[in-house]
Amino acid sequence: MILIGLGGNLESPRFGPPRRTLVAALDRLQAEGIAVLARSRFYTSAPVPVSDQPWYVNAVARVETGLGPQPLLAALLALEAEFGRVRADANAARVLDLDLLAYGPMVTPADAHPALPHPRMAGRAFVLLPLAEIAPDWRHPATGTPIGAMVNALPGDQLARPMDAE
Repeated sequence: MILIGLGGNLESPRFGPPRRTLVAALDRLQAEGIAVLARSRFYTSAPVPVSDQPWYVNAVARVETGLGPQPLLAALLALEAEFGRVRADANAARVLDLDLLAYGPMVTPADAHPALPHPRMAGRAFVLLPLAEIAPDWRHPATGTPIGAMVNALPGDQLARPMDAE
């Protein structure tokens, strides 16, 4: 199961608010031959680490592709750039953020490119809550921890909630 995290908290001049930008990004993935098999609801989440940035809109998608992990990550980064993402400071506000969360059972070192599964996903409500929606039986490939246990272990300061009607 290939999982991608989507997020953004800045309006796109081309696509509008973050939610519409994420929908447009999913459409572009499909156009690039990356099949979107499932998508969670959209969530709003507080910036991590806490800051005065606008809240994010996040989702998780399950995709299918013939691309390996490195070419898939390259495609995600190219799509971010196409949508206007500028990589300046870590944790800066952004128009679009696409993360390769997991690529089947693959496990790579934290300093690999890409690191799989995503090294910070286990402590982020904005990833785990939508992931649990589309893959309730998913287990962390490195630890075997079920998604439900990971959600239950989230720190109390993680603020993420489903948005209203799709």
